[in-house]
Amino acid sequence: MWIVAIAWIYVALMMALAEATSPQGTYLGAVITFVFYGVAPTALVMYLLGTPGRRRARRQAEAEAHARQSVDAASSASATSPGAASPEATLTPEPTADSAQADASGLAAGATVAPVGKEAGGV
Repeated sequence: MWIVAIAWIYVALMMALAEATSPQGTYLGAVITFVFYGVAPTALVMYLLGTPGRRRARRQAEAEAHARQSVDAASSASATSPGAASPEATLTPEPTADSAQADASGLAAGATVAPVGKEAGGV
């Protein structure tokens, strides 16, 4: 893949050099030729061809993070005594009377809202 990219950049560079040294050519034309015939298409193709590798690396990093979390959770669960509360239980708040209070919309927390033209059954 890299050999094709290097070869294409070389061809574009030779085209730009021919543009710059031609009696009718200009340096600006040579730069535009090199950028639009060489650098831009090569960068686009290399980016598109690199997508599967980036996706594979991202999935591997996510899998490693997930494995690290599960190892940490298992080690912390084994470290606690059988009578102690689990870490998951301490993170989840207990439902209180305040949780049934109305929010800013005037509905109780967790209340369902009927779609337009429908009646809410039982609420």
